[in-house]
Amino acid sequence: MENYTYNSFTLQLEGFKVHKDYVYLAFISFLLAYIFIIVLNVGIVALIVFDTNLHQPMYLLFCNLPFNDVLGNTVLLPRILMDLLLPPSERHITYYACVVQAFSAHVIGTTTHTVLIIMAFDRYVAICNPLRYSTIMTNRMVVKLTASAWGVAFFLVAILLGLTIRLNRCRAMIMNPYCDNASLFKLSCESVLINNIYGLTFTVLLFSSSIGSMVLTYSKITIVCLTSNSKSLNSKALKTCSTHLVVFLIMIFCGFTVILMHRFPQYSDYRKLSAILFHVVPGGLNPIIYGVQSAEISRSLSKHKTISTDFHQATEF
Repeated sequence: MENYTYNSFTLQLEGFKVHKDYVYLAFISFLLAYIFIIVLNVGIVALIVFDTNLHQPMYLLFCNLPFNDVLGNTVLLPRILMDLLLPPSERHITYYACVVQAFSAHVIGTTTHTVLIIMAFDRYVAICNPLRYSTIMTNRMVVKLTASAWGVAFFLVAILLGLTIRLNRCRAMIMNPYCDNASLFKLSCESVLINNIYGLTFTVLLFSSSIGSMVLTYSKITIVCLTSNSKSLNSKALKTCSTHLVVFLIMIFCGFTVILMHRFPQYSDYRKLSAILFHVVPGGLNPIIYGVQSAEISRSLSKHKTISTDFHQATEF
């Protein structure tokens, strides 16, 4: 007969099942990935903030993504690194810390979708209504779009976690490397039908909204490009939209991988790894993609590199 621990405020994280010979390899790999993500994302945000030439709606909206990636990986990876060095029986977390971690993880994942939606709107206005772009995409509009992206995520996730924390708990094992909503409501022995219905509706609404907005905006952008004889317009659309689309496809692929792995319980270790990679992969690739594809960011990097080189040469004398 299963032993139950009712409403325990100390939970245990199952974490990764890493063979003892590979613990330090896994630790170093995740640590290097975390450092790489932090340096790259903080660097690109600093570049946009300090270079006035990059104070454009497209880059100001993009700043939400590196900020999101830094926040998300900081919430998750240090805890995972610590747990890797602990035996499974000592991987404990308080219930309140678990709820905060789950809330943060879901807000960050949801905000990635909503930010990419408003970035698609920005690209649509820039290409389909170029003469009205400066009057539509004002600083106030950028602030409103950013606030709406984060506000919608906070609201939807607050309901998601609110439905979970109302449940009584009879288990204390989180079957995941970090806390998320599904792991939390699985601690309950009560009916979680409402949680499953809202969670499914939430996921379908989020994915259908982001995919639908991409299909709609890019269809209209494609029509404008096909009916236009302007090579400069088509070149601009190709450069800016391809970057945004690649970032979106990476996020969708990582998201669907996590959802798909939940359908195969026998591959729980791969599911755990995919859950971490959902945050690590976009966090590492997004700034690289924008840095390589964006001519303005590339020029800014080259300019700062030249200034830095000249400074070092001058100090040598």
